[in-house]
Amino acid sequence: MTFQSQQLLPYAMPVFIAWMFYRRVRRNFGPQAWQPKRTYFRLALISVVTVMLAFAAVFVPHAALPMAGGLAAGILLGWFGLRHTHAEWRDGVRTYIPNPWIGGLLTLALAGRLVWRYTQGGGMTGAQQQPSVLTMSIAAVLISYTLVYNIGLIMRMRELGEHPPAA
Repeated sequence: MTFQSQQLLPYAMPVFIAWMFYRRVRRNFGPQAWQPKRTYFRLALISVVTVMLAFAAVFVPHAALPMAGGLAAGILLGWFGLRHTHAEWRDGVRTYIPNPWIGGLLTLALAGRLVWRYTQGGGMTGAQQQPSVLTMSIAAVLISYTLVYNIGLIMRMRELGEHPPAA
């Protein structure tokens, strides 16, 4: 009997998703060290995903309005999150403290949608025939939130300056 990598996929995907969620939840709590390269990379990647999602909105029936609503909700949450994010110098490192409630809410929305999708037919067996409008609108919320929040965080960190203030 030969062991193939396809046999590992049903076990590897939940582990990967759990690791992804752990990292996402961890970024929502406590002081976070500012990592500009990671933020710029995330911003570039999310920008590409945004363009792909915009194209998807054109081709998926009835998706444009829910996605526009998701876009507006994400922008509002991103603005609100920035208003409740504290940036400061700690031990010579630029740090920020995100609002845990907003990050937690978005993480729960994503997790809830993934669990629902996994339990209500689909699982890891493949894509649906027609993309879900609900999934696409949640994606629009997450993507627009991330864009607004990361752009605002970059601006906030620039305001702190490159070097800590003299004591």
